[in-house]
Amino acid sequence: MQVGCDDGKAMRGVQEQMSTASQAVRNEARPEAICVQNLHKSFGQHEVLKGVSISAREGDVVTLIGGSGSGKSTLLRCVNFLETPSSGRILIGGEEVRCRPDGTPADRRQIERIRQSLGMVFQQFNLWTHKTVLENLIEVPVQVLGKPRDEAVAMARKLLDRVGLKTKEDAYPAFLSGGQQQRAAIARALCMEPRAMLFDEPTSALDPELVGEVLAVIRSLADEGRTMLLVTHEMKFAREVSDHIVYLYNGLIEEEGPPDQLFGAPQSARLQQFLKSVS
Repeated sequence: MQVGCDDGKAMRGVQEQMSTASQAVRNEARPEAICVQNLHKSFGQHEVLKGVSISAREGDVVTLIGGSGSGKSTLLRCVNFLETPSSGRILIGGEEVRCRPDGTPADRRQIERIRQSLGMVFQQFNLWTHKTVLENLIEVPVQVLGKPRDEAVAMARKLLDRVGLKTKEDAYPAFLSGGQQQRAAIARALCMEPRAMLFDEPTSALDPELVGEVLAVIRSLADEGRTMLLVTHEMKFAREVSDHIVYLYNGLIEEEGPPDQLFGAPQSARLQQFLKSVS
């Protein structure tokens, strides 16, 4: 029996719908790693976040894009409680962070425990300048997590090899390039064995020729299924590694969706203009 063109199109349409439905079922089967609901954040009279809700399931790479002042970095810092939200709910691994009515944490021990499950990489490298690379990596696992030093050193060396810094464990940060320092910062965050990684414009402080080596490390983390919230101005990279893109404008989500949708057929005029400005 021959299948006509219309029948073939219909069959492909059914197959695409089944594939989409199957992907949705797989997504629902993965637990939520990070959930932010109706988040507000003000600094004095200035409201930076005006009710933002995002979520990332285990293994998702969710990327926040937008212009300066749109609230991207503030959102990331609120997730890690480096900034105190004014209101809203934050759940990490299904556990809600308990807050008082003014948004301040109600349980400091809970905050410290949750922070340990979130690896944060900043724009600046934030390495301790008086410690070697290896000492930077083992400080928190040994002093905060109570890991045996030998175990922490073994993990640190494995991660330094992972980010291409195997021969730099005895170097001090001042003797590393910016790209090497940022890769060391990523390895330090990974030493915490975090549930999710938070990247706040990790290449913005780097010279252009060093950006690629840091992006390659982040890409490898995405490829191995790490959960990540990423703030970046590297649009090509965001399109390639992300599962979901969120475009923030003036403290609100202007548009969000799969990378191909946002970059290939943006609906918002503001997003269209933003993409033109950064292309």
